[in-house]
Amino acid sequence: MSVQRLPSSYKIFHGQRSSASFSPLSTHSLFLFRNEARITHASLFPSIRIRRECRKIAKKGLLVQATSEGSFGLGKWLPASDVSISDVLWPSAGAFLAMAMLGRLDQFVASKGVSFTIAPLGAVCAVLFATPTSPAARKSNMFVAQIACAAFGVLAFSLFGPGWLARGASLAASIGFMIATGTTHPPAASLPLLFIDGAKLHKLHFWYALFPGAVGCLLLCLIQEVVIYSKNNFKF
Repeated sequence: MSVQRLPSSYKIFHGQRSSASFSPLSTHSLFLFRNEARITHASLFPSIRIRRECRKIAKKGLLVQATSEGSFGLGKWLPASDVSISDVLWPSAGAFLAMAMLGRLDQFVASKGVSFTIAPLGAVCAVLFATPTSPAARKSNMFVAQIACAAFGVLAFSLFGPGWLARGASLAASIGFMIATGTTHPPAASLPLLFIDGAKLHKLHFWYALFPGAVGCLLLCLIQEVVIYSKNNFKF
């Protein structure tokens, strides 16, 4: 393999897909393969210079990833390619639209003393709009977890009343259920805690399993489709 020196004190290896170790004289190593490039650096926090080099390589059509090797043996992969304006604009716009529409719906349920603009739905927005292809963004995972975790919160409150025991039991049951059924959706884990500590929600009883979490997710799923369509057809 040929080796080329760069001013940023790491080596570039051109050749077949293979591995290489750190050079004792350099703190960074960059590996170029047939269709990808990897930068390995000794610090958990890559320098701005390394990121700049990654972006230059990404513009040549290579898949670029940076990994860090710290004292704890962590290997964190950090994307180094440029993020387009569309990747930022449309998910952010979707989040704004979601909160605006949920806020509008709040006006219809204000007399009941409940609200659609709850913290778990903010987390759902982040999952659906920022990571639409992740397992947590699957519709089946989302609705099953939202309904089940909310029901666990109501059940735990009914059995143990308000307090740490109800919080712990409902959260443990929620996490265990999501793992056992393969329906992991992290935002749903906050629903039982929200019910137990939210006196205004107690009047909903087991209707809380559907409202506001699952019902709010229906609206967020529609907005997600708009976000995905916009990202694919209106790029900046």
